[in-house]
Amino acid sequence: MESRLNYFGHPLAAKVLKHINSANKVLSDSTLPVVIQELVKIRASQINGCGFCTDMHIKDAAAAGETPQRLHLVAAWREATVFTDAERAALELSEQGTRIADAAGGVTDEAWANAAKHFDEDQLVALISLIALINAYNRINVINQQPAGDYQPGQFG
Repeated sequence: MESRLNYFGHPLAAKVLKHINSANKVLSDSTLPVVIQELVKIRASQINGCGFCTDMHIKDAAAAGETPQRLHLVAAWREATVFTDAERAALELSEQGTRIADAAGGVTDEAWANAAKHFDEDQLVALISLIALINAYNRINVINQQPAGDYQPGQFG
């Protein structure tokens, strides 16, 4: 598989990615736990069928010490016993926020209330923003058919 164009090498894309990556840096420096950030990125990327981002975030999570068992179970987190209540709340919010077009009401009050039990307001802002941001990255890569599999942890800094 080849990408439709060299998005990462295009000057206009570089300008766009500079701003998206700046937002990502703000979120990675937030108080939202890194493990939650990676789980959210993985789950949204799986739902969106973004192989590039799924590959990247599984590798980044593994490099940060995440276990293979948990990484293999992200797609089936509801049935898995290896996730904390906070992680489950973040994964639910991520799913509903990613599948927003599939639900007439968007994110349910129940999913929001559950997330609000586990995260403070700053973390909720980071979580909402992270869900939006990973969906933007996913859409860029899916539309461009960015190939997956060659990412190396830390490749983008």
